[in-house]
Amino acid sequence: MTQTWSLVLHGGAGTITPARIGGAAEAGASEALARARDAGAAVLAGGGSALDAVETTVRVLEDDPHFNAGRGAAFTLDGRIELDAAIMDGTTRAAGSVAGLTRIRNPVTLARRVMSDSPHVLLSGDGAEAFAATLGVETVDPAWFAVAERRRQLDELVARGGDAFDVDMKYGTVGAVACDVHGHLAAATSTGGVTGKRWGRIGDSPLIGAGTFADDRACAVSCTGSGEQFIRVGVAHEIAARIRLAGDAAAIAAAAALSDVRALGGTGGVIVVTSSGEALWHFTTPGMYRARATSAGVRDVALYGESAT
Repeated sequence: MTQTWSLVLHGGAGTITPARIGGAAEAGASEALARARDAGAAVLAGGGSALDAVETTVRVLEDDPHFNAGRGAAFTLDGRIELDAAIMDGTTRAAGSVAGLTRIRNPVTLARRVMSDSPHVLLSGDGAEAFAATLGVETVDPAWFAVAERRRQLDELVARGGDAFDVDMKYGTVGAVACDVHGHLAAATSTGGVTGKRWGRIGDSPLIGAGTFADDRACAVSCTGSGEQFIRVGVAHEIAARIRLAGDAAAIAAAAALSDVRALGGTGGVIVVTSSGEALWHFTTPGMYRARATSAGVRDVALYGESAT
């Protein structure tokens, strides 16, 4: 066992600029990122598992209305909120994910229970919520998730004809990756999807290997971006495979995977922690909500910047 640990989290990537976000939202998002970072860091600093750390971190972000996950999630075209999440243990490569939830307060926690208390990996919709009921997982009235700014974004999209989703091109997915003092990795991701989604659309976030992946032999990854392209590239697994099989440095692997996404017409960002504790991000959008903490004393929160590591 070492005494080193690291944590990286994100709150979404996209057209995140000072002009678009504004002072109040900037301050609120920064405070929430710091609070989530500190909650996860406390788990790791106390010798806790990477799995506990990423769940704890993501739960804080799900409960905060500044992000498109849990409370504050995007509206579908018909005015509903549908939530997706995933979690993965890099030690065993056990994983759990959920999609199309409407009443579960913290989807990441239900994803973990799918991993630990069912023989399955991915549960969706009514079935996932029926499974949650057998475990006593906390539920809320769907109205609890709704915030005025997300409704405004839907109204703006509808006013434009409703022919494209996520009118602000701000992928508000949240996620966390961690390496604990035992050298074990974990990743978790949670999202409300994209504004104006239809037909039960599911993006990359709950798909193991696309938006979420962890493998102690390489790295843990959580993604945020244009989900359809991230699915087609298999971004999270691609990064891990490049590190494990091709010997790429983590930063090189992340940049290559996002370059592939861009070639297919997509943009976004990733956070990565390696089995040696390296903690980084890379994005191809004007900004990405992000934060980082390590046992070496790093404590970052950032929102803007060019594609950066």
